[in-house]
Amino acid sequence: MSATRPHLMIVGGGITGLSAAFYLKKRLESDGVDARITIVEKSTTFGGKIHTLERDGFVIEKGPDSVLARKRPTIDLARELGLLGELTGTNPKAKKTYIVRQGKMHRMPPGLVLGIPTQMTPFMKTGLISPLGKARAALDLLKPKRELTTDESLGRFLERRLGKEVLERIVEPLLAGIYAGDTFKLSLKATFPQFQSMEQKHRSLILGMMASRKNSTEENAHVPAEIRGSAFVTFKKGLQTLVNGLLGALDGVDLRSGVGVTAIREAAGEQTEVMFEDGHTEIVDGVIITTQTFQAAQVLSHVPAAADLKQIEYISVANVIMAFDRKDIPFELDASGFLVPRNEGRTITACTWTSAKWLHTAPDGKALLRCYIGRAGQQEWLQWNDEQLVDKARQDLAELLGLHAVPLFTEVTRLPKSMPQYPVGHLEQVARFRENLAKQMPGVWVTGAGFHGVGIPDCIRQGQEAAFQLANDVLSNRPGASVPMR
Repeated sequence: MSATRPHLMIVGGGITGLSAAFYLKKRLESDGVDARITIVEKSTTFGGKIHTLERDGFVIEKGPDSVLARKRPTIDLARELGLLGELTGTNPKAKKTYIVRQGKMHRMPPGLVLGIPTQMTPFMKTGLISPLGKARAALDLLKPKRELTTDESLGRFLERRLGKEVLERIVEPLLAGIYAGDTFKLSLKATFPQFQSMEQKHRSLILGMMASRKNSTEENAHVPAEIRGSAFVTFKKGLQTLVNGLLGALDGVDLRSGVGVTAIREAAGEQTEVMFEDGHTEIVDGVIITTQTFQAAQVLSHVPAAADLKQIEYISVANVIMAFDRKDIPFELDASGFLVPRNEGRTITACTWTSAKWLHTAPDGKALLRCYIGRAGQQEWLQWNDEQLVDKARQDLAELLGLHAVPLFTEVTRLPKSMPQYPVGHLEQVARFRENLAKQMPGVWVTGAGFHGVGIPDCIRQGQEAAFQLANDVLSNRPGASVPMR
């Protein structure tokens, strides 16, 4: 660690990296430490997958469109940035969601939480599940809990508790929007550990979810009162508001875009050498890497611990956004959209009726729809051009909704290798990697969506945690300071 002004570098300027810089700066300043903080980002813009576009009066999210309100990090960060007043919730008149079943729209029964029934009467009336499938799901109320608490796949757990029909027709298409993965390959403990906790505590997943729902008011106490009833929140001018707020708060931080890192190595005196694509190198006192794990593995290729990072796979996804005149849409926009199970054989995996879900996103008389493409086992779209993606999405909308109108415009966003997959044993693999990295490259932290959560709140939390760990390193090297546990 430098005896003078420490130089700390964050590699990656997405939401994890920006959050790490914000909390690192705040923590060190509160302890009276004058540090030089640098963020280097290979692309020409900051914010990672967050990209809000304003076009013809529409507010369009080309990347993620919202965050879960119950997860504190985004709300807390918005509060610290003075942006609480910019938050907005979903349209209370569009709370319904549909699921496609044999080419027809079925309303998702009320009372489902993450696809798990918490009200049995609406569930028993749905046409999505056969009478036999409903009876099988109800067995969850009687079945004993699994005695082992080791990890298992999310799909195996849900099929064991609720049966194959509920998994394939409701839960899998719902959760696919979060991870775009194969539920039989995803780790239960790394994706939805609360499911296992519910089974262990309440024996039944349904009973556990019912108990959890009763406590939801307390869980959402951190959300501003005017939007507390909304499960999802965003900003009135888009998620770019959060990125801009972070950038505005990083005064004094060296922000470098268009700068790629090729390698990170140990240097003398417990420092770290960062090598750049243009050939120059810099010696720093600590590094936080927030890139995708395969990119982190590349810059740490000489470190044995990086082998674990190479095992984390990613799925590519895309979205097609279409704007219409409202009068040209032949159905009522009375829901947030619909989900498409993989056994329906469609190109799109879901469609958000954006202008119904978020009232600020379209001018009067206009409508905005967003179709999602790509999930595990459905990557053939990578060979298509943008025109083919639009055509495929429009074909599905025509056949499912009778929507034949030509869009006013379309926006296609490709997000290659953007969805990290957490296999069974993921948490153990991450713990092993971090333990080995601490020994092999002290002063370097690697974090982000590939580790402990893919959503924006999870990335903010992970950036904050890494920032506090690096800050502890800096503070422990001051004269007379005690060294905290890593």
